[in-house]
Amino acid sequence: MSQRTHPLETVQLALEILRRIPRRRKVTAAELHEQLKGVGIDRDIRTIQRQLEMLSEHFEIERDDRNKPYGYRWLEYSRGLSVPNLSLQESLLLRLAEEHLKNILPSRLMKSMDGFFSQARHNLAVDGNSQLEKEWPAKVRVVSTTQPLLPPPLAEGVFETVSEALFSNHWLTLDYKNRGGRRAEIEVMPLGLAQQGPRLYLVCRYQGFDNERSLALHRIRSASLSVMRFTRPRDFDLVKYDNDGRFAFGDGEKIRLEFTIRREPGVEILESPLSRDQTVEALDDNHYRITATVTDSGLLKRWLNSFGEDLTDVVRSPL
Repeated sequence: MSQRTHPLETVQLALEILRRIPRRRKVTAAELHEQLKGVGIDRDIRTIQRQLEMLSEHFEIERDDRNKPYGYRWLEYSRGLSVPNLSLQESLLLRLAEEHLKNILPSRLMKSMDGFFSQARHNLAVDGNSQLEKEWPAKVRVVSTTQPLLPPPLAEGVFETVSEALFSNHWLTLDYKNRGGRRAEIEVMPLGLAQQGPRLYLVCRYQGFDNERSLALHRIRSASLSVMRFTRPRDFDLVKYDNDGRFAFGDGEKIRLEFTIRREPGVEILESPLSRDQTVEALDDNHYRITATVTDSGLLKRWLNSFGEDLTDVVRSPL
């Protein structure tokens, strides 16, 4: 005899599904099934499908039934599901995140977070909260270490398509214009997305190649999702790719770097070391000799050059 599901469990399942239905892309019952299993909610796929059918009838959820499996998403102008139980501390963190991200992310990305930011603003504005919490956002600020730049605009639909392909392991067809102005249609395997300053980069492999490249999202003129899926390569690690200096115009080569720097600008490097094995020798009252193991890259060379005549006698030794 089958055991009946408690009504409260049914409500909880519906809420968990509603939270996971996206606004900018479509999600299938199978994808939701895997997501729910990942947080300990193990229901059969048919139960998820029934819930989606019911929810799409009573909420502003679009069901794309042109092809199977069906896809679900919130309608573009729907209110969606508000974020419940956001604590004051979480609201403060979200307000800081909003303030920091608004000038370095494309507006379309910020818009996708509107529900979270609105809830945080509301929580901090209600009369029952302490005046101290309301004052906090005006007391802190994230500042840039370089000249602030506005994010380059993205072509319509590019971010949504790229993120969908990255999430679901689908090949992408891109109309890409490189820095030199050459435009070409390319097939790529999306492997990672990275933000560097105000710009977003897609790490990918071209079809027929096994090496990775970084493509600037603002140089993608259009993007379309392929029906073909791929198995994510086990030998790729986005953290290692970053640590190898690939976003800094490097190829992963480690070097032993030595240089002499005047004491005044050198204090910055003493406070924020180049590496864990950094050593510092006081040459005289005015200069330090600094040694560290680093990844050689174009960004490193640019950083060294930024000190001008304050930094001299640079030695790079391969390891």
